[in-house]
Amino acid sequence: MPASDQGKLRVYVPATIAMLRELVAQREIRAVNDTAFAVTPALREAYASGDDEELAEVAMGEAARASLRLLAEERESALLHADDGDAEPTGADPDAAAEDGGSSYSAPVYRRAVIAADVTGTTLRPDLDDAVVRLSGPITYQRIASVHVDLAEAEPQVAKAVDVVDAADLGDPDAEFVLGDAEDHQLAWYAAQELPFLLDLL
Repeated sequence: MPASDQGKLRVYVPATIAMLRELVAQREIRAVNDTAFAVTPALREAYASGDDEELAEVAMGEAARASLRLLAEERESALLHADDGDAEPTGADPDAAAEDGGSSYSAPVYRRAVIAADVTGTTLRPDLDDAVVRLSGPITYQRIASVHVDLAEAEPQVAKAVDVVDAADLGDPDAEFVLGDAEDHQLAWYAAQELPFLLDLL
C-alpha cells in the first residue's frame, strides 16, 4: 500500500535492532538523515511493468540495503567507543575478539530491519535515488504499520554483507555477490505491537 485515501504515504525506514529498541523506549523514531524509501513517481517510471505490490517490494529492498549501511556505522561507532586498552590491532576481527571475551567492543546484532509506516509531509528526492523520500520529522509508534526483521539464520550472511556494502555501492561485482547472499533471506513480518516481544527474545 504505497498511499492511503487520507493522503498518507507508506514509507520504508531503514533501521537496526538498536534503533528498534529506541523506538520501543521512546515511542517514536527519527530516520537517519530523515531518509526513507517509498513507491514514488520516479520508481514507477523506472519499473513501468511493476504493480504497486512489486514496487513496494523494491522500495523495501532499498531500505533493507540501507540498513546494512547503518549496521556498518553502528559497528564503527562501537569500535571507536571501546576502551583504549582493548583496541584491536589493524586488521583484527572485532566480532571474533568480542566473542572470545578479549575486548569491550560490543558487536551489533547483524539483522537488517525495516519499519513500514504511513506518514504525511514527505518530500520526493529523485536526485538521490528513485525511491528516496525525506521525512518531515519523527515517526510516532501509532503510525507504524509493521516491522520487518531478519531471522537468526540470516546473521552470518548479513555480517559478511556489512563488510562489503561500501564496495558494492561502488559497483564491485564480488561485493554484490556477497550482498546477494544476504538479500536472499526474506525479512520476517511483525505487527507493531509484537515488536517489544521480539526484542525481548534477542
